[in-house]
Amino acid sequence: MNDVKLKTQNFALILAAGRSTRMGTCKTALPWSNGQTLLRYQAEQFLQANITPIVVLGSHNAHRRADCPPGSRVVINHQGDRGKTGSILTGLKLIPQSCSTITVSAVDQPRPASIYQTLLQTYYQKKPLIVAPCYRGKLGHPLLFSARLLPLLKDIQESSLGLRKIVRQFYAEIKQVEFTTARVLSDLNNEESYHKARCSFGK
Repeated sequence: MNDVKLKTQNFALILAAGRSTRMGTCKTALPWSNGQTLLRYQAEQFLQANITPIVVLGSHNAHRRADCPPGSRVVINHQGDRGKTGSILTGLKLIPQSCSTITVSAVDQPRPASIYQTLLQTYYQKKPLIVAPCYRGKLGHPLLFSARLLPLLKDIQESSLGLRKIVRQFYAEIKQVEFTTARVLSDLNNEESYHKARCSFGK
């Protein structure tokens, strides 16, 4: 499958509409690698993996669309403070019914393109409902969903655990991919975890 076709069939949601209250500053603008912001890095890595990133921003940081590279798409969730479910539903509106996969990632879960490529390759080899990275048996992020789950993804609700409900429902169907790096577990929740991860994985 050529690169152009891959990008028209495989999409990623980068959830970036929250206010990052625990971090104390907007995560999208944090420096990460080679002079890139965290948001720019995320979008670039998905593009390198031949996945089209759909960036979901909030009203408060809509101006960060300037960080999004050509080839990515941007949508604004005007109720970004009401949980990630709304951002997922907002982003899904931009994904065509003809897609093959949807990867869901938060802006504070930066990964290199090689991780996304491995997840994508695993999907095309096995065609599971969900592909998830893991490290030493612990499930990480991002999760890659088959388009067969798209109707259920579009029906998630914050009141019923959102995306977690689908993960729990199909847990036995998850194809776990073991990685040799703890990077797949990294989550930049606060300033301490950000600096620690940047020292380990950023540049």
